[in-house]
Amino acid sequence: MSKPWRTVLFLPASNARAVEKARTLTCDAVVLDLEDAVAPEQKADARAAMVEALHAGGFRAQSVIVRVNGLDTEWGEEDLLAAAGAGPDVILAPKVDDADAVGAYDIRIVQAPSRTRLWAMIETCRGALSLREIAETAADTRLKGLVAGVNDLAKAMRARPGADRAPLVPSLAAVVQAARMGGLVAIDGVCNAIEDDAQLERESRQGRDLGFDGKSLIHPRQIEIAERAFSPSPEEIAWARMVVEAFARPENADRGAIRVEGKMVERLHRVEAERILTAAGAALA
Repeated sequence: MSKPWRTVLFLPASNARAVEKARTLTCDAVVLDLEDAVAPEQKADARAAMVEALHAGGFRAQSVIVRVNGLDTEWGEEDLLAAAGAGPDVILAPKVDDADAVGAYDIRIVQAPSRTRLWAMIETCRGALSLREIAETAADTRLKGLVAGVNDLAKAMRARPGADRAPLVPSLAAVVQAARMGGLVAIDGVCNAIEDDAQLERESRQGRDLGFDGKSLIHPRQIEIAERAFSPSPEEIAWARMVVEAFARPENADRGAIRVEGKMVERLHRVEAERILTAAGAALA
């Protein structure tokens, strides 16, 4: 059964209190951040703390991710070496611009355990326009996920996203399309309004409607709302069961389309129904 990725919580690896708190949280993934959340003078300490945290373990989250600094910075090479040695579930590369960048990160984590995957953040205009070639590298690298970096992307575009994030929607949809083409996980960007539950719910539901698997979070209080938005509802689960059961009947074995509850349902809907049931089961595991 595949892992759920509904809630991906970012926290500074340099903040020992935050890391300890994260061990108790039920988000799907914890990101030990070495990049934006860490001041330059704390980079080395954050790297050491990340390694210590991974060796100590004890996280309730199903996955632990490390976001490294970019290879174009003075910290990137050492971050990747340390992260590969510590063996997180995922190494998250920031500001990935093209396929060559994916290869550069991939070759530097060759010593990481085979279970360690690579995710790429799409947060530059060049990266957004190179999504197809980035996703295609999944065939030959450890790339398994794309994360929308909405703050940096909005800055690069000189966009002013409002509550509906309208200027970013085309790029967000493109991230999902590229992820689906490459068989990758797709994670929506952060909601900056930490105390605005309504805005977080709007963004989470929008992200889910666009096709994302989950959302990047920056505070533990955001977990419950995002988890609910990205989990199948009881109504969706009931519909999915009806569709799967209907196609399983002998009289429907060779039919491409059938009637369920007064509506036409095709085999493509069966695939979606099976995905919903799998997601519901993974969420409860």
